[in-house]
Amino acid sequence: MPPYEALYGRKCGSPTNWDEVREGKILGPEMVQQMKEIVKLIQKRLLAAQDRKRKYADSARKYVNFQEGEELLLKVSPWKGLTRFGKKGKLAPRYIGPFKNLGQVGKVTYKLDLPPQYQHVHNAFHVSLLKKYNPDVKHVTEFKPIEILADMSYVEQPVKILDWKEKSLKNKSVRLMKVLWRSQG
Repeated sequence: MPPYEALYGRKCGSPTNWDEVREGKILGPEMVQQMKEIVKLIQKRLLAAQDRKRKYADSARKYVNFQEGEELLLKVSPWKGLTRFGKKGKLAPRYIGPFKNLGQVGKVTYKLDLPPQYQHVHNAFHVSLLKKYNPDVKHVTEFKPIEILADMSYVEQPVKILDWKEKSLKNKSVRLMKVLWRSQG
């Protein structure tokens, strides 16, 4: 039974059935009783549909709990167009961090210890934006200090030529070289 017919007790007045002869309306307590039965039927069908949807949603849901003090990574891809975390563009990382977990705020919200550079970002995040950090030796990088001049520039010095090739254009040839620079390591 269509929803319009269930609510109003008659067919919808669409152009397809305008020419049909309409039935007389039922008046009195019979109509009220009929409407109550229809509303109960609709509520029963809505509950069945909600249970069905809940079953499918619960099968896909995973429950994650993080311990206090554990290191977590924060997903930044929902803010892809914004420079909220200083990362923007195609090659920006999906996760930043690791950050220390300060504890659980709600059922699905955790508070992170963010560095001062992210002071404009609220430090409570939904569990779907967090991922456990598994320490890896590849994640450790060594930073070598660079000598910066007074005009905020630095001098690059070549160490050695790694490879070269000669590219021929229409009327001349150009040498292309791959150079290892001092600050690149």
